[in-house]
Amino acid sequence: MNLPLAHVSAAFAPLEVLPLLVAAALYAKRSITLAERGRPVPLWRQLCFAAGLLTIVIALVSPIAHIAEELVIAHMVEHLLLGDIATLLLVLGLTGPLLQPILAIRVFDRLRILAHPLVAFPLWMVNFYVWHIPAFYDAAYGGAFVHALEHTSFIFFGCLMWMPIFGPLPKPSWFNAAWKVGYVVAVRFAGAILGNVLMWSGSVLYPKYAAGEAYWNITPIADQSTAGVVMMVEGTFLGLGLLAWVFFEVSREGIEKQRLLDLASECGVELDEARAQRAVAAGQAERLERQLIGAGGERDE
Repeated sequence: MNLPLAHVSAAFAPLEVLPLLVAAALYAKRSITLAERGRPVPLWRQLCFAAGLLTIVIALVSPIAHIAEELVIAHMVEHLLLGDIATLLLVLGLTGPLLQPILAIRVFDRLRILAHPLVAFPLWMVNFYVWHIPAFYDAAYGGAFVHALEHTSFIFFGCLMWMPIFGPLPKPSWFNAAWKVGYVVAVRFAGAILGNVLMWSGSVLYPKYAAGEAYWNITPIADQSTAGVVMMVEGTFLGLGLLAWVFFEVSREGIEKQRLLDLASECGVELDEARAQRAVAAGQAERLERQLIGAGGERDE
């Protein structure tokens, strides 16, 4: 028996939207606190976080969410918005000081290992592929709780996946520019594999969409193949943009790190490269600069 078409029966999903309101409130409260302490969150990061939340809302309550119950194409767009675009924007919106109260809790501090590149990537990839196995994909179809769990896991593991590249947490010393480029390529390649499977599979993988496909006058194979094309196109453009961003950030961080090292030398203060790199990566270069100038002034006295 086919479920009612989503455009007839779709409803607002508070189970998924309410946590976004909580996240927005906590982010705003912490941002205000940091601004009052003279450590404001850069405006562009605040805008990124807000855009990330807005992207999630669009994916969950717009017509995309309704049609995602009828077409594999729309469901794929929904997944890409949640797992790729929104999570990238959320991570770009984070800074070390923003996360400090959370990391002060021992349990969460220990969980930072999940953001290690050799942990985050496999976890993301397993989650990504498991939810596209037909049995799990079908389980999320029409089931509010399972569907919410699917979306939550895409957001959680998507954020983990981006943390090694764009997050404020300390990175392994070996995770240099070359590794970052390789990481981005590996992530995009993992997505391309599934995209090709959907594009070229000669059999219908998700038969529960038959009613919606009939309504939209599209064959199951065409629906499935187009979803693969959407994934490939999004992955290609996002991958190219990310590689350009990585090259830019690596260059900027290198210049910023050298500036701090030169300043430390001028002030007669000892500063090792690792500390300078951590400060730059965490967005705390200006704070370290003030500390160096202050320490240099004390030495002069």
